[in-house]
Amino acid sequence: MFPVIEEQQRLLWMLNHINEWYLGDDYGNKKSKTRDGITADMINPLCQESFPPCMQHLHYALKADHHLKHFGRLQFGLFLKGIGVSLEEALKFWRSEFIKGNMDVDKFDKQYAYAIRHNYGKEGKRTNYTPYSCMKIIMGNPPGAGDQHGCPFRHTRTDVLVQQLKAMKISSTQVDEVLVKVKSNHYQHACGMCFAAVHKQSSAEDTVLAIDHPNQYFELSQKILHPQKPSTSTIPRTMRTPQNATLQTSCASDVPGTDSETNTNKKIKQEAELDEGWENDDLDEIMSGVASMESM
Repeated sequence: MFPVIEEQQRLLWMLNHINEWYLGDDYGNKKSKTRDGITADMINPLCQESFPPCMQHLHYALKADHHLKHFGRLQFGLFLKGIGVSLEEALKFWRSEFIKGNMDVDKFDKQYAYAIRHNYGKEGKRTNYTPYSCMKIIMGNPPGAGDQHGCPFRHTRTDVLVQQLKAMKISSTQVDEVLVKVKSNHYQHACGMCFAAVHKQSSAEDTVLAIDHPNQYFELSQKILHPQKPSTSTIPRTMRTPQNATLQTSCASDVPGTDSETNTNKKIKQEAELDEGWENDDLDEIMSGVASMESM
């Protein structure tokens, strides 16, 4: 009985947050929009400069332990691919970290290099895998013992999260504001407030970004820190910005039996199709959740 209740609660949460699902750039291209040819030795300074909290955590965990478990390597590796790290540089980066943990090169090449090449579409089905969106990270496999993946705002204990935010030089007042969003389950808004604090931007409710993708966080940060020619390709979504209202999807008015309901179902299917990490079973599960909600 309890597993059924937990599953219903999980589906309900997903349905209530359809308007936050990411339908933007999949960041699947190898070349970053903000930097070309990111090398292995550039990753550490870029982490300190522009990585979102989830990727900072993974990077520092890798630096400390010289190893990440499967889901951590997948989440971090695809993010690095999305910011413009080539396959060759990715292999160099991961190999250099793993051998610091007393792993010989042969073992790395036999047990780990294949998965990295697979992420870049060079092995297996040769699929061009895309970096994980915030929603996929939040709703994906939760971290277990020894795992470092996930969303810090969703999966990290409050005291540990506070330490991480303060290490990013975010003031106690701003940390408290972020925690308010965390406690209300607005994890992407909490990340947006973190972004505003780190980049010395306004934290007013109607101007703070709702971060939808870790690579979005990185690119916006780089554009602020290293201004280039303005581009209209990426328009950040805010929590409440009337002039950008058409950029946001909303299911607030969805009523069973209406066109709005049909549009909502399409949005769910689009998200599942765009994110190659979703399996067909996940799509069926979500759609069945919509059907069960309609029958209530």
